[in-house]
Amino acid sequence: MKFILMLFLLSEMIFGAELKWPCDYSKALLTAKKEHKLVYVLIVSDTCRWCEKFENTTLQNKKIKERVNQEFVTVLLSRDRHFIPKGFKVSPVPRHYFVDAEGNILYSSLGYRDEELFDSFMDNAQENYIKLKDQNDETSTNK
Repeated sequence: MKFILMLFLLSEMIFGAELKWPCDYSKALLTAKKEHKLVYVLIVSDTCRWCEKFENTTLQNKKIKERVNQEFVTVLLSRDRHFIPKGFKVSPVPRHYFVDAEGNILYSSLGYRDEELFDSFMDNAQENYIKLKDQNDETSTNK
């Protein structure tokens, strides 16, 4: 039994943590506020082959999974099964949104993306967040 447990723990260390995909946007915003993170919202369709390809390739990349888990709160919304908050487009899919803890869309993209391009999307989202934060800080300082 100890051997099986050790094997399981070792495999977790080798393959990395899985992405967590809750479907509650409101809860994700609260978590993002608490953890000082951005929210990555992925909108898919249950019958979308490009959504499935993105989930089975790009999101299975160890580096991508680690970065998403470390830097973002994630939400997966199926336009076929979940309530989609106002302001998010649902067609075509997959749609990628990076939002701040207040729900402001900082960066969005459409379609399947490979690991390299998706990594650059995360960079763009972080850069937009820093610019917005700096602008807000500058505005409050000038008052």
